[in-house]
Amino acid sequence: MPPLARSPMHLIVGLGNPGERYRRTRHNVGFMVVDALAARGKAKAGKLFGEAWVAEATLAGRAVRLAKPLTFMNRSGRAVKALMDRSPGELEPVVVVDDAALPVGSVRVRERGSDGGHNGLRSVIAALGSEEFPRVRVGIGRGDASEDMAEYVLSEFRPEDVTIVEEVVSWAAEAIECLVGDGVAAAMNRYNGVRRA
Repeated sequence: MPPLARSPMHLIVGLGNPGERYRRTRHNVGFMVVDALAARGKAKAGKLFGEAWVAEATLAGRAVRLAKPLTFMNRSGRAVKALMDRSPGELEPVVVVDDAALPVGSVRVRERGSDGGHNGLRSVIAALGSEEFPRVRVGIGRGDASEDMAEYVLSEFRPEDVTIVEEVVSWAAEAIECLVGDGVAAAMNRYNGVRRA
C-alpha cells in the first residue's frame, strides 16, 4: 500500500514594515496577527532566515511556519519567494494583510484573488506568479476621505480603536487557526461578514 501523501505545511506570512517606528501602525496589522499566532501556537524562538523573521509553531494540532518579511511592505514578495524556494518541504502560503476597504474590527478570509490595491499583496503575487493562495484581510478603515492614504496606513490607530484592534487581531488569529485545521471554506463561513466592534 503506498504511503499517504503529506499535506503541505502552511507558511503564514504577516505583511508589515520592520522597525519600532512602524510597530503600532495600521499597515502592520499583519505583523500583529503573526505575533498573536506565535503566542497562540507556543512558537519556538524566532530567527532570521534570509530577509524574514521566521518561527515554528503548532496550530490546530499541525506544524506551521510563521513569517514576517523584513524587506518593507512593497518588497514583501522577495522574502516570501525566498522562503518558499529554500524550504526543504512543500509550503502553502497564507498571507495576512491590512485592508482599508474593510471597517476597523472586521476580518475577511479569501481563497484567492487580486491584490485589491494593496502593494504588499501585489508584490507577493508578482513574486509567486500566482493569485492562487489564501489571504486574510484585517480591516483598518479608510479614515478621513481627504487624508492621504499613504500617511493614513503609516499612522497609528486612534486611541478609541485600540481595544477593537486587539480584539480583531485575536479574531484573525482564530480564523487562521480554523483555516489550518478545517480549511479555507470553513474559515470563510465562520469569520467573514462578522464585525468585532
